[in-house]
Amino acid sequence: MTPEQYVQEKAAASGSSFYYAFLFLPRERRAAITAFYAFCREVDDVVDEVHDKGVAAAKLQWWHGEVAQAFDGKPTHPAMRALLPHAGPYRILPGPLHSIIEGCEMDLKYDGYEDFEGLANYCHHVAGVVGEVSARIFGQQQEATTQYAHKLGLALQLTNIIRDVGEDARRGRVYLPQADLRRFGVTPEDIAQRKYGAPFTQLMRFQAERAQACYDQALALLPAIDRRSQKPGLMMASIYRTLLREIEASDFQVLHQRIALTPLRKLWLAWKVQALGKM
Repeated sequence: MTPEQYVQEKAAASGSSFYYAFLFLPRERRAAITAFYAFCREVDDVVDEVHDKGVAAAKLQWWHGEVAQAFDGKPTHPAMRALLPHAGPYRILPGPLHSIIEGCEMDLKYDGYEDFEGLANYCHHVAGVVGEVSARIFGQQQEATTQYAHKLGLALQLTNIIRDVGEDARRGRVYLPQADLRRFGVTPEDIAQRKYGAPFTQLMRFQAERAQACYDQALALLPAIDRRSQKPGLMMASIYRTLLREIEASDFQVLHQRIALTPLRKLWLAWKVQALGKM
């Protein structure tokens, strides 16, 4: 199996909404974003799949070394071997890749986030930086587009947190700011034990409003000259914002199930952005 085949299979197997946004890209850009996405999945899977924290920490440290070695011209992992040829053309630097790994290390050291500022810092590493690199691959022309990409990454990650709040809590992680939990009278134990009720609904409505505001802010930051090149990110915004609205319409029934859009609906939303420019 070639590195290109490896990353393609990694991206397709994930079932992620990101995959649908890649489909409309020109071949070279699609190859670059697929390789980058595979790298992100590899490091994220370390946290999700390796239950021994010591082993997971060692694996993430190995990835730091692999990134450094790859940019010295000696990549060994197929994801890095597939990604490296695109580093020059799309200005992919080692710093952002290290930052993404550091975000995964934050998950290993997870002790909750007291306030939104702390959560936003985590989101910067695991989503904002991903948006930054992706925007360059998509064809960014204006430097201001980086701000849009970071804000959109924050909105997408907040949507993920809302969708996965019950599942994450049963794995010992509640990403919602502790100050917000106290404000609405909800405990981490309530979430882990699937306790619905008015306090939980109010808490989640507050989180959804914050995420929706981030989508609005992101779209306002995108320079008009880059709107065409950044269509993949706008596809992601459309898919995830639709998902968020579905969660809101369910009255935040996210503690016992994972609410998701069908593949066909994701493809339809992506096509609407590509062909009609509509979100």
